[in-house]
Amino acid sequence: MAAALRRVSSGLISRVSSVSCSQQRSLNTGRGFLPRPRPLPILLVTGGGYLGYQHYKRRGPSEDGAPPPLATPTQVALYRSFPTRLLSRAWGRLNGVELPTWLRKPVYSLYIWTFGVNMQEAAVEDLHHYRNLGEFFRRRLKPAVRPLCASSCLISPADGRILHFGRVKNSEVEQVKGVTYSLENFLGPQKRQGSDSSLSFRDLLLSSPDNDLFHVVVYLAPGDYHCFHSPTDWRVELRRHFPGSLMSVNPGVARLVKELFCLNERVALTGQWQHGFFSLTAVGATNVGSIRVYFDQELQTNAPRYSKGSFHDRSYIAISDQVLDVAGDGGVVSIDGGGVALQKGEAVGEFNLGSTIVLLFEAPKDFIFNLQPGQRIRVGEGLGSL
Repeated sequence: MAAALRRVSSGLISRVSSVSCSQQRSLNTGRGFLPRPRPLPILLVTGGGYLGYQHYKRRGPSEDGAPPPLATPTQVALYRSFPTRLLSRAWGRLNGVELPTWLRKPVYSLYIWTFGVNMQEAAVEDLHHYRNLGEFFRRRLKPAVRPLCASSCLISPADGRILHFGRVKNSEVEQVKGVTYSLENFLGPQKRQGSDSSLSFRDLLLSSPDNDLFHVVVYLAPGDYHCFHSPTDWRVELRRHFPGSLMSVNPGVARLVKELFCLNERVALTGQWQHGFFSLTAVGATNVGSIRVYFDQELQTNAPRYSKGSFHDRSYIAISDQVLDVAGDGGVVSIDGGGVALQKGEAVGEFNLGSTIVLLFEAPKDFIFNLQPGQRIRVGEGLGSL
């Protein structure tokens, strides 16, 4: 009996000593109690906390009504390091997941309540009709709810809010009041035969000295109608795709990040209208990596890899005469040697969620905008007149 007790006690002592040794090794190495640090979550948490703190400091009223200071290059670089492109691709895949019929109404109703969506304008009001979030976001409207303004030569291409508008001065464009971006960086290099090399980039776009260059920025919120339309009768000669970041284009961010529209991924359609140069640019944003142009099935946005500062062109001038079906939209687009002919109010493309449309166009100097900064606007409403 005594021998058995001695064997049991010696076994317990050896086990305790082995456990204490293993705990001592764990304390020495730090692997037993602390998980191995992962750089991406640490970057997200610390970076998000830092940006949030900086934003909180700016919430107070500024002196003399001055705009808040711009984000520093370090802050912008930190923001751009967030995996927004990866998150946007994941969001795009989530949007394509078919929801069970019983779950559709609760999910869509929550979205409608959160963002104030007016489903009475939708061509299909039954929420069970939309199989996934993507179909719901890209819902079509009833034909009569967006009449076109016949008295205006230029109409709004999208539902949204007017961020800024006016004349382009010194080849700089205002994304919001007091915050500008370079016109050349935004559109990329332009070629004009026989042009004077001493001309500014703005003057290079003008076809007549009697004209001026104008711009207007429309911000689409998540609850807005996500398709964009042709603002006038014009011909698209070139599509230029700029891969880039997918930072938020919310007006609050646009006030802080200089050249935000030049840093984000965007698709610029350039061509001619009755008064000369015309361009429509769809700017991507967080969770809006998908930009679709109905008449260009080759366009692929938000690719996993891209070269910084690169852009990809597709010219429509060299394409032979043809008529293309607009896939899934029941319309047609005519393409001839002069480019893609678009009619006023015609559907051009769509975003996966809210984003921004930038119009840059040449017009006579007496062109007048009929707008107010910050006003709500809808597709088909007039932007200005001559």
